[in-house]
Amino acid sequence: MAMPIFLLLLGFLAPISTLSSMVQDPKLVVQHVHRSINESRRNMGFLSCGTGNPIDDCWRCDKGWEKNRQRLADCAIGFGKHAIGGRDGKIYVVTDSKNDDPVNPKPGTLRYGVIQNEPLWIIFAHDMTIKLKEELMMNSFKTIDGRGADVHIAGGPCITIQYVTNIIIHGVNIHDCKQGGNADVRDSPDHYGWRTISDGDGISIFGGSHVWVDHCSLANCHDGLIDAIHGSTAITISNNYMTRHDKVMLLGHSDSLIQDKNMQVTIAFNHFGEGLVQRMPR
Repeated sequence: MAMPIFLLLLGFLAPISTLSSMVQDPKLVVQHVHRSINESRRNMGFLSCGTGNPIDDCWRCDKGWEKNRQRLADCAIGFGKHAIGGRDGKIYVVTDSKNDDPVNPKPGTLRYGVIQNEPLWIIFAHDMTIKLKEELMMNSFKTIDGRGADVHIAGGPCITIQYVTNIIIHGVNIHDCKQGGNADVRDSPDHYGWRTISDGDGISIFGGSHVWVDHCSLANCHDGLIDAIHGSTAITISNNYMTRHDKVMLLGHSDSLIQDKNMQVTIAFNHFGEGLVQRMPR
């Protein structure tokens, strides 16, 4: 018998829910999501900026959103609603897309920002493509915010959220991710360690909690586009565009893994596009 993983699934148009949990009350989560959707739909109309999508309507109607980027952290719905990312920290600007050093990252690079101990809201100075040499090991309380730039993380290992909390990844293109490993990789200013061969996921969530992945495009990675395993929970995956891939999304490592039995994930307003084969999700 398959082990239950508790989901709140919202289709691209119509909401559907199947969930249960010992961590958050699933009925209250469903009620909040439905209430948010209904409020957004009521605000739709001629000359209104409303779309009926409560996540988008939360921030896109603010013409000055660039001056208050951290407000995005208040816009999630579902089980990952309380993921605040780097809301309470400073803005960190990525200016260098080329010099990725997995052990001694330089200021201005994406890797330098995500490993810091303090909360950071990470943005990008301009359009860029970042080819990482090894997995990007996230530290807790970080937001990667690609709004206002065309940002690609592609052609190398991609993002790993391992045993950390409060992560937001918004508005970046993640594709053509490769395996990494058999190398030292830094995950904080005061620690680096040996990494074995990675799976080659677009976003790997391993023992992570309070994670929100929103408005990203994901395609053509070595293993999964988004995998959440080994006790990961309190996750929302929303408004993403997924194409050209075999094993799209894995929720839970296996039926026998006890840590995954109370996993809670919301999947809302995503587009499962052309060229997908399986695990949408599994």
